[in-house]
Amino acid sequence: MRRVYRVALTGGIASGKTTVANLFAALGATIVDTDLLAREVVAPGSALLPQIVAHFGAPVLQKDGSLDRAALRERVFTNPAERQWLESLTHPAIRALTDTRCQQATGPYVIVAIPLLVETQGEKRFDRVLVVDCEPALQLARLQARDGMTRAQAERMLAAQVTREQRLAVADDVVRNDGDLAHLRNQVEQLHRLYKTQADGSDT
Repeated sequence: MRRVYRVALTGGIASGKTTVANLFAALGATIVDTDLLAREVVAPGSALLPQIVAHFGAPVLQKDGSLDRAALRERVFTNPAERQWLESLTHPAIRALTDTRCQQATGPYVIVAIPLLVETQGEKRFDRVLVVDCEPALQLARLQARDGMTRAQAERMLAAQVTREQRLAVADDVVRNDGDLAHLRNQVEQLHRLYKTQADGSDT
């Protein structure tokens, strides 16, 4: 099995992870988005969907037979035991699919977008950890603007995540996303050169 250089890309909600991932993709990196994989492992026809329905009941299904993610999120958000059950079912499947997609990568290295990296203690599975960071006030404003939330709703969502300090504590690299796009692109280009050099070295 070939050695694939893997960088975990994480950050708080509305920090700009998708923008950063797109900039890396434009430079030739392979992107593996675990949010998309999380949908894939519970799609109709998957092995996990019938287990979820058996546990939570038919109300978590939409009329077309797909998972009603909003209804499921509501069920587990305030119930830690149910959330733990769901994560113990889905996280191993997401990790396995992540490994498969990384092995299939064609770029010089792989950026794995994984919002819950710190929450799942997954940082040891990667060669580097890249955190997208911005000031909390800016993050709050972006979240309100993006999702049409009230300030109180946005604050609750931010409070449910690990702290900024916890995220930065596991970072090998930090991209600051509180300037313009040119500043962001410059940081990504520097890291692209670093990751490409390190990936080339890891193959030898």
